[in-house]
Amino acid sequence: MIEDTVRTAIEGRVWLPHDDDFDRVRQPWNLTVEQSAAAVAEPADVDDMVALVRYARKEGIALALQPNGHGASGNTDHAIVVRTNRFDEVTIDPTRRVARIGAGVAWGRVLAAAEPHGLIGLAGSSPVVSVVGYILGGGMSWFGRAHGIAANSVRAFEVVDAFGDPARVSADSDPDLFWALRGGGGDFAIVTAAELELFPAPNLYGGHVMWDASRTREVLAVYLDLVAQAPAELTVFLNRLQFSGGPGLVAIAAAYLGDAAEGRELLRGFDAIPGAVNDSRGSFAASQLGAVTSEPTDPGYGMMRSELLTDLDEHAQQVLFAGPIDPLFGIQLRQLGGALAEPGTGAHPAVTEPYAVYLQGLGPTAEAQQQVRETQRRVISDLGHRVSGRKPFTSLGAGDTPAATFEAGTLDRLGTIKRQRDPHNVFRSNFPVAQAALRAI
Repeated sequence: MIEDTVRTAIEGRVWLPHDDDFDRVRQPWNLTVEQSAAAVAEPADVDDMVALVRYARKEGIALALQPNGHGASGNTDHAIVVRTNRFDEVTIDPTRRVARIGAGVAWGRVLAAAEPHGLIGLAGSSPVVSVVGYILGGGMSWFGRAHGIAANSVRAFEVVDAFGDPARVSADSDPDLFWALRGGGGDFAIVTAAELELFPAPNLYGGHVMWDASRTREVLAVYLDLVAQAPAELTVFLNRLQFSGGPGLVAIAAAYLGDAAEGRELLRGFDAIPGAVNDSRGSFAASQLGAVTSEPTDPGYGMMRSELLTDLDEHAQQVLFAGPIDPLFGIQLRQLGGALAEPGTGAHPAVTEPYAVYLQGLGPTAEAQQQVRETQRRVISDLGHRVSGRKPFTSLGAGDTPAATFEAGTLDRLGTIKRQRDPHNVFRSNFPVAQAALRAI
């Protein structure tokens, strides 16, 4: 039995179902996702990861890598959940503009380390998302409009393959695996570290502005005018917020990779809208990027559904910003375009749609979860043909498969690489590409 052998397989920590704190450590960051596991392992270093992979292959046990479980799907039954907390190193080479990042590192630490050098990585909106999990799924950054999908900024991976052999993977050393890992998910190898290109960021400007919901039409009009002509260095989100027992709110959040005076001028249209209840706009340091949206940094209950939109016409505006949304607490519209729509060199496709919409709710009980799902389905149905049906890999959720991200040819290539590199299916990702490829045939 696994209980008799896994503790002696590695030097790092192992939790088993009979341990007092097992239920705590097996949980992903999103507490709405239920996941069971045969064990939870925290390898101490690369040698320990090698030992764990060889043990799992010999015993026929799957490994489900979860740095922190932000993208968890619950696909961990009878598997060992692998935490990478001890892979916590960050090294910045300012001359080469490259960061070497351990698999347990979150974006906030990378931004803080790069900041003194006037550099920044292609981080998303949350400072507590793991860098490696984010880039394996593509990565939709605040600065993606200027620099593309974050996975394209990867220069090399350090991995342990399905046979328990460590390797450094780059475009020169292993082009097929390098291609797959840049946005194709975590099905092919365990990544222990990654080298990412950093970008100049001598100045950053942005923040959020919030108004009472009665200003929604005015805010929306300025927003649509702005995003129609915004430079690639500017990204703006539009938020509709409705917290239980509180007033409805409308807000924008913006990040501009450039001078403060330029940023203020770009966002000047919002100054004409009276009654702002909060305005945090200003120059900020790279390490403060997470404050732009102030997303939760502690685990909690949350139910997100994301879709890509091909159009934001009057009907879509009505559905998203005037129609009923209870029990959802928020709808977020994200501006895309720019370099995100350009083909990259990794597995993740270009995102050609101009907008992404996120429907946010809480799910602390089964009844609440059902109500949130029903409302999300209704809103998406009401949007009709404006929903493209495609999704970035990191936006996949309950009921989705990688076929929503990848075209058939790409999915087939990913499935082939999976079968070649992991014939015994040692690695189990949140959304397995090999299974999706078989269903697509």
